[in-house]
Amino acid sequence: MITPQTIQQITSRIDIIDVVGEFVKLKKRGTNYLGLCPFHNEKTPSFTVSPAKEIYKCFGCGKSGNTITFLMESEKYSYVEALRWLANRYNVEIEETEVSDAQRQQQLATDSLYIVNNFAQQFFTRQLFETEEGQAFALTYLQEERGFNTAIIEKFQLGYNPSAKDSFAKAALQNQFNAELLLKTGLVTNRNEALQDNYRNRIIFPIHNNTGKIIGFGARVIGKTPERAPKYINTPENELYVKSRILYGAYFARQTIDKLDECLLVEGYTDVISLHQAGIENVVASGGTSLTTEQLRLVKKYTNNLTIIYDGDAAGVKAALRGLDMALEESLNVKLVLIPDKEDPDSYVKKIGAAAFREFIAGNKKDFVLFQLEVLLREAGNDVNKKNEAVNQVAETLSRINKAEDFTKQQEYIRQCAQLLRIDESGLITLVNKYKRERIAKEEKKLPFEAVEPSAIPAVLVQDNIDLIINGDDLQERDVLRVLMEYGLQPWDEQRTMAQYIFDELEGYAFENPSLEKLYNIYEIQYQQGLEPTAKTLLYHEDAEIRDLVVGITLFPFELSLRWNEKSDKKNIGVVDSHEDVFKSIHYFKLRKLKHMFEQNQRDMEESKSLEEQMQLIKVHKELKMMQEALTKQFGTVIFK
Repeated sequence: MITPQTIQQITSRIDIIDVVGEFVKLKKRGTNYLGLCPFHNEKTPSFTVSPAKEIYKCFGCGKSGNTITFLMESEKYSYVEALRWLANRYNVEIEETEVSDAQRQQQLATDSLYIVNNFAQQFFTRQLFETEEGQAFALTYLQEERGFNTAIIEKFQLGYNPSAKDSFAKAALQNQFNAELLLKTGLVTNRNEALQDNYRNRIIFPIHNNTGKIIGFGARVIGKTPERAPKYINTPENELYVKSRILYGAYFARQTIDKLDECLLVEGYTDVISLHQAGIENVVASGGTSLTTEQLRLVKKYTNNLTIIYDGDAAGVKAALRGLDMALEESLNVKLVLIPDKEDPDSYVKKIGAAAFREFIAGNKKDFVLFQLEVLLREAGNDVNKKNEAVNQVAETLSRINKAEDFTKQQEYIRQCAQLLRIDESGLITLVNKYKRERIAKEEKKLPFEAVEPSAIPAVLVQDNIDLIINGDDLQERDVLRVLMEYGLQPWDEQRTMAQYIFDELEGYAFENPSLEKLYNIYEIQYQQGLEPTAKTLLYHEDAEIRDLVVGITLFPFELSLRWNEKSDKKNIGVVDSHEDVFKSIHYFKLRKLKHMFEQNQRDMEESKSLEEQMQLIKVHKELKMMQEALTKQFGTVIFK
């Protein structure tokens, strides 16, 4: 296990904007930063990051946490993996305590795929540059036939799997990698009870995630594709490699995409590499498959502007149009560039040069929606039925532009499409709205019956807020924890800190919510141990429940201070004095508990059947009344009757 001292070093160096900004495009709004949530599909940014509090919160889906939990959610890291990632980023040397065999095995299993992929990449690169076979066949092919220079080959970590049937398999087994793990990576296959290389005699293209770790490989034949052999082989899907969520080259392109506010999308690995070599670095590849929603959301992390660059033949046009509807639903501004003369981006940039290629892209961008309509009309010709199909298809496409901010864009598309189709604009609007209604109805049918009911509650009213409104006990208890974490280490008087004052005042009082009581006890234990707990340190507690509570309490500033000021006829609303804040939080907490005691005592009196018991309960009632009056006297007001 990583030692507490190491964890403290890591958490003290964390910059949440630096880390989250690696994955989400953030814009400063006041003291916070705003972006599109990476955890759910949204059109309007509701993902908020607070650098002061070192927390994030999505007010759409309710996800919240700190830097570590963000990495755990976004990259599917374990708690320890997230700490290791941060330690590497901030140059913190990790010290570890002794761990159990079970814990060690779990950690090894988590890291194993990354480790074997890294080993494989290094093996393939050595085979490319350091062996006679690799230099003669693979390196010559890459440099002379494909035109790649050494720098770009090294940048993308290209390699070569030799033609021998088991050269990689032997090397991996000699390095103690087990057969089951190797088979899961797809690097080897089992033939006749022996492991053999799956990618032999192929160029190897490592595929990286957004942090630069290798999650899989693509393997291409050298030269002409043999009969009955695929041109490319890819890693089978596993815990790391999910093809629908990957864009080749995204790790190398993300910063340039963000800077230029445009992403160029091509089909193949070599297209990406050639354009990077030409200095055009805001480019990624779909890997030759149809675009997926996950891939489009990955683009949207960095920009809203997507330019698809495909071959100009019929297959290229068809491939480009497949992702149109999804791109519109993600509110991307999509343009299309078709490469002429039966070229692809790889060959065309080499043919005309980088400068001319940039000019060609800038001057030949077609609007995706209008291009689709042109293609449909060209295919329809004078066929009335086909033209009618084109009208319906365009209307269905336009119905997917459903973001409120895109209303004007949708109306402009309707106007232009109506002109091209030579139909009435109002009729096209009616048809677009019909498709909208049909899609909404279809989506609602997929939901459970209880979920399909109209609600005026805004999406931002997530469960944390609802709990605060409904449960008054939670409100008071959470507020005590708020002031404890916010002011606890500050002095109350010459002898005590505010934390000690709170502990003294609440001795004998219990929390109704067991989770909140757990957090209170953890704080008190850490305080007594001299660890100086704060909201920031508790944000990185190993217990996920505690982390979530701290985020919820910290993110939702309670309005109690304003209410106190209003009840007390104060004029300085919004001005918070730490002593007053603590004092009132504690005393309102006590008053709430006293109210419960009054109510319970009243019920006991009503149910009491003996005079002796009634007299005792009356005595308790008087004592509670005296306690209540003493507390309310300090406020100069009566909180309850």
